[in-house]
Amino acid sequence: MTAWTTASLWRFARREWGPLFWTIRDTLVHEKWRAVPMTIGAVCLTSVFQIVQNTSWGFQPVQNLGSVKAVDPLWLALLRTPLSLFVPALDLPVWGALAQILLVFGISEICIGWWRTLLIGYVATLAGTTYARIGLSLGPEHPFGLPVSDRIVNDTGPSAAVVGLAIYVCWRYRAYLTGALVIAAMIGEVLVKDNLAGKEHLAAIAAVMAVCVVRARWAPARSRPQAPLRGTGRTVSG
Repeated sequence: MTAWTTASLWRFARREWGPLFWTIRDTLVHEKWRAVPMTIGAVCLTSVFQIVQNTSWGFQPVQNLGSVKAVDPLWLALLRTPLSLFVPALDLPVWGALAQILLVFGISEICIGWWRTLLIGYVATLAGTTYARIGLSLGPEHPFGLPVSDRIVNDTGPSAAVVGLAIYVCWRYRAYLTGALVIAAMIGEVLVKDNLAGKEHLAAIAAVMAVCVVRARWAPARSRPQAPLRGTGRTVSG
């Protein structure tokens, strides 16, 4: 019974994470850090923003460049959004943002390329930013509404992009259970701590899932990679 259970778990792990693991492993073996230049740049940019915003002279310039609030005009929020991903949240430890970027952005850059990583990350972030305005218009009485106090909450950091990228990569590599666990964790976050960030994560998931549906409908062959070619770090399709 134990042997059967162990074998079953191994088969499940190989099916769930095998294509993802071999893509990452083979790419890093052959290219090392050269495989993730965008991720390294993002980590460095986030570190610079963290250092600068904690100085007496640098806080306001960083806020002017990358701070997004629902109270801001939409054009200003959209203008600041590209850099807002790399401005660490003021109420969270910066190492968390750096770890998220290094791990999730790095995996995504290897698996789907740097420009798709940025594209999906920005889609997820913009979905969260848009939801904040919709939620405020709905009001706190609505299940998807937000309190007026959230108008001035600093909406910065990579978390929405990280959640969206996790969902997209799991879908692309057929790690469906892992993707479902990410979604369940984000739902649990909202149930435990009903705040703006948690609901923005759900909006990011919804937006990225919509992208997945569109790709599955109109580009099925390229959207569903098969097992990677061993020793190349590249998938058969996609």
